Amino acid sequence: MSTNLFDELPANDETLARLHRRLEHDASTGELLDVAYRTVDSPVGTLLLAATTVGLVRVAYDVEGHDAVLATLAEAVSPRVLRAPARLDAAARQLDEYFTKRRTGFEVPVDLRLADGFRRSVIEHLRDIGYGRRESYAEVAAAIGSPRAVRAVGTACGHNPLPVVIPCHRVVRSDGSAGQYVGGVAAKSALLDLEAGGE
Repeated sequence: MSTNLFDELPANDETLARLHRRLEHDASTGELLDVAYRTVDSPVGTLLLAATTVGLVRVAYDVEGHDAVLATLAEAVSPRVLRAPARLDAAARQLDEYFTKRRTGFEVPVDLRLADGFRRSVIEHLRDIGYGRRESYAEVAAAIGSPRAVRAVGTACGHNPLPVVIPCHRVVRSDGSAGQYVGGVAAKSALLDLEAGGE
């Protein structure tokens, strides 16, 4: 005999989808949803998007482990995390426009609570590097008033909570080579090629 009340519920996809929509709606309208997330397919892999009520708080690549990223968000922001795509519709649409060369900048509110101190200074500067432009790690360090902190700039770029949207991929080595990237070197090269008009 079953002791779990939910064992008696029908487990088909339609029922589960309906229950999830109800949960999503009730959480949103009851102000119980602190972090909404969804995934989007892109030319550089599946991206996880997460947003608070303030704005987009995280963009993550597959290689970062989406489950691990969600667990970190639950610890760092709030345990009230739910797949709720509607909050991220604008971000998803703008990413699609970016990848299809119909957009060169993002106009979504962001929540930068995951970046502070020196890293926050670097992240803020990245927003000033225009589409199709590149700066070296040394140039970024000089621009934020810490010309000797080249390695720290690299670390800050590697911890950018909003890659693609805040363009850490535009920061390259002094010799012009791509350098490291949170989504992998291939993803960084693909983004640079996209912005340069390459195939």
